[in-house]
Amino acid sequence: MKQTLRAVLVGCGGISQTWLKPIGEIEGLEMVGLVDLRRETARERAAQFGLEGVEIGDNLPVILDRTQPDIVFDCTVPEAHVDVTLEALGRGMHVLGEKPMADSMENARRMVAKAQESGKLYAVMQNRRYQAEIRALRDYLRSGEIGPLTTVNSDFFLGPHFGGFRDVMKHVLLVDMAIHSFDQMRFLTGAKPEAVYCKEWNPQGSWYSHGASAVAVFEMSGGLVYTYRGSWCAEGLMTSWECDWRLIGTRGTALWDGGEKLQAEWAEHPAGGFFAEKHAGVITPYGGNQVGGHGGLIRDFVDCVREGRAPETVCTDNIQSLAMVFGALESAETGQRVEIVV
Repeated sequence: MKQTLRAVLVGCGGISQTWLKPIGEIEGLEMVGLVDLRRETARERAAQFGLEGVEIGDNLPVILDRTQPDIVFDCTVPEAHVDVTLEALGRGMHVLGEKPMADSMENARRMVAKAQESGKLYAVMQNRRYQAEIRALRDYLRSGEIGPLTTVNSDFFLGPHFGGFRDVMKHVLLVDMAIHSFDQMRFLTGAKPEAVYCKEWNPQGSWYSHGASAVAVFEMSGGLVYTYRGSWCAEGLMTSWECDWRLIGTRGTALWDGGEKLQAEWAEHPAGGFFAEKHAGVITPYGGNQVGGHGGLIRDFVDCVREGRAPETVCTDNIQSLAMVFGALESAETGQRVEIVV
């Protein structure tokens, strides 16, 4: 029988449904509290997921006092992440929070410092890492068949008509979505950001109030260059939500459409040849258990709490992805190349 862990979830808006379903399927994990600024929203979630008897409230410290959980799941808005995380870590509780980690690098550094001081786990939801195809691709890149990577390109072009806050949000693409792509890139390559130049604009015909398109060129460790091209007002021939990827190594190239299509090709150079001879790379399907999107990451985090190991998206790592976002924002606003400092 696995050790029973107690958990409280904070922020019962729409995204909480994506968390509460897999949480309810984890053996030995007991939900003991739901917190939201609107108590009625928390009550609705409790009824929806059959959480009879859980503590309901709009005051996090009060609910933590009453329930004494082992884990706090933070599904609040980014501006609230710092307060929720510092409160929980200060009480000796582990935290798994929604992306992005924080609304500023200053707050992110405070959260990392508190996690290190408390000795408790604080990790961030980066659900796109928990997809079988991206793990298969990373394993292939590590095989070295296409050589060390020199260039990585990702394209993100969709035309969602959200309505609501996103339509009037500043830096809507970079702040609300690009964190996923930047973290995927770091996951695939293991590289750290060093500098960025970013151009952001709002194209003619955009239904957003502010910059919904961006191009960013990142200088990464090891001399790797990463380019991001994206738009949230691109109608027709859309990419997947996971981007369309091209990863170029010294001996070949790998492609991924963000879905099930993975392909690679490597080269060898015969004497006197103009073009190298090309050979199809074999990308082996991923057979591990770190899959399942939100649910996979939550299960892995709970296992980390039980086993005393660090999760893949631990705050000390994820702050690198956040730094890419804020570096891109600064560059977009100043028109200058920006060195990224974590």
